[in-house]
Amino acid sequence: MKSVLQNTGLGFGLLIALVVWILAPWYVLLAFAIAAVLWMLLSRGGRQAASVSHVGISTLGQRLGASSVVVIGIAGVVAVLVALLSMAEGYRHTVGNTGDASTAIVLRGGSAAEVMSVMDRALISTVIQAPEIARDAENRPLASPELVVAANLPLRGGAPDDDGSVQFRGVGEMAFQVRPNLRIVEGRMFETGRRELIVGKGARRQFAGLEPGQTVRLGSDTWDVVGAFESNDAMDSEIWGDAEVVATTYRRGASRASVTARLTSPDAFKAFKATLDADPRTQVEASTTLDYFAKQSEGMSKVLRIIGIVVGSIMAVGAVFGALNTMFATVAARAREIATLRAIGFRGLPVVVAVMLETMLLALAGGLLGGFIAWVVFDGYGASTLAGGVGQMTFEFLVTPALLWSGLKWALAIGFVGGLFPAVRAAQLPVTAALRAA
Repeated sequence: MKSVLQNTGLGFGLLIALVVWILAPWYVLLAFAIAAVLWMLLSRGGRQAASVSHVGISTLGQRLGASSVVVIGIAGVVAVLVALLSMAEGYRHTVGNTGDASTAIVLRGGSAAEVMSVMDRALISTVIQAPEIARDAENRPLASPELVVAANLPLRGGAPDDDGSVQFRGVGEMAFQVRPNLRIVEGRMFETGRRELIVGKGARRQFAGLEPGQTVRLGSDTWDVVGAFESNDAMDSEIWGDAEVVATTYRRGASRASVTARLTSPDAFKAFKATLDADPRTQVEASTTLDYFAKQSEGMSKVLRIIGIVVGSIMAVGAVFGALNTMFATVAARAREIATLRAIGFRGLPVVVAVMLETMLLALAGGLLGGFIAWVVFDGYGASTLAGGVGQMTFEFLVTPALLWSGLKWALAIGFVGGLFPAVRAAQLPVTAALRAA
């Protein structure tokens, strides 16, 4: 019964420690590490723990095979976890950083995305006359009514019948005025009234036949690719053409999906929204482009993060068992040494700390190795996924310092769990029995 109660208490304490470890900010953990170092330097028990730790760490080279099992197992967990989370971070960064607070996007009322919205000409004319919309030198509103459709194109490097979906945006002359970060990097702008395309760098990388000078078939018509653009956001995954021609090809008439407008200032959005809400003719949904695209990225980013955490957790269980087996074997091999230390006056706590430090050192090495592998292999790696139910969006994996820190915390947590039970067993090892068994 005593053993059961001790193990239950140990498990409960372990759970609390893991929760604190996960939730605590870095400065709290740094303070804890400093306190631990001061304890080892200034107290008798701490100096005993440092002495035992030094002996154990100095013999790691003699146990290279067993130690490498822990390091490689934890490195694999961290590498996979950081890679999957970097996919979610890259997607969130690409979509969530599209737009800014000084531009607004207006959709038909009740529409969650552009593909679901249909705005007629009368509604568009009412929206673009709002006084909060900026105007150019010719007193024209800086507003771009746009049409969004899904088009099928062959994937680059795929089979002849292997097609993917690309977001095809029909725009007018104001499209570049409301997006000053978007620029033509090759070729030229399409001409009004002609079946010509400009393509984003992401779409160009994802689909075949989008090099300037080539032709592609969209709908029932053939289009000429005349230029390429980049904006370093979600727009890079689109292809653009003249809105009137796109509407004719896809039989959309005079309707458009949305209006993107540049406001007189970032502070003008509330007044702009109030103006539209007060007009009974405009049943619309308005938001800043920054908020709109951030909301669009939430769902997919959450799914990708959940997948990363679930896969990482499953792998972490395996790494914990590997650490447990290794450290239990280490404690058994050092039973005589530990018993001797206990016999000459070393307390149980220094022995626990020494075994834990050894395991945490191996975990730290595994975490650093796994983070380095994830950064070298996956940072900047190109990928794509279906976005908004319309087309494939290309993005790059983004391995950030925050993700590397999260991976390192996972590694140390695995080391803590894997070392705790062997450490307690070492501290509770009966001195006489250990000496006889040795």
